[in-house]
Amino acid sequence: MAETITYLRGDATAPRGKGPRVIAHVCNDLGGWGKGFVLALSRRWPEPEAAYRRWHRERSRNDFALGALQLVQVTPHLWVANMIGQRGTRTARSTGVPVRYEAIDAALARLAPEARRLGASVHMPRIGCGLAGGKWERIEPLITARLTDQGIPVTVYDHG
Repeated sequence: MAETITYLRGDATAPRGKGPRVIAHVCNDLGGWGKGFVLALSRRWPEPEAAYRRWHRERSRNDFALGALQLVQVTPHLWVANMIGQRGTRTARSTGVPVRYEAIDAALARLAPEARRLGASVHMPRIGCGLAGGKWERIEPLITARLTDQGIPVTVYDHG
């Protein structure tokens, strides 16, 4: 049965509700972790950053690339989903935006069976829309198609 996205004001690093939960967010493909939502994650748990940096460092031997997904367990019933959905980072000289919608779509497609296996709901900020420069009108339909239409509950948190 299809779900709809729930929108709440609050902190995506403190997902509401009962049962297993996954916090999904977008990472870049450069191994950089130091701006935006990842800082809030790192203030709560060291494991997602350490796992992401290790994943990037060992990328010649794993699946680290645009569209990839890494699930990192941080408590008995909570995981962080590092999703590679951003090509590089924004710099003063860069033109265009780092977000890659097709990579976010691919990572969400990989997340769906994992969330189902865990019996988990998915929680996130407006992924791809901060430093990645994406537009929510393009990302929301991907979340609907890959997660909520598959019966996976999703909560999106707006800070404030």
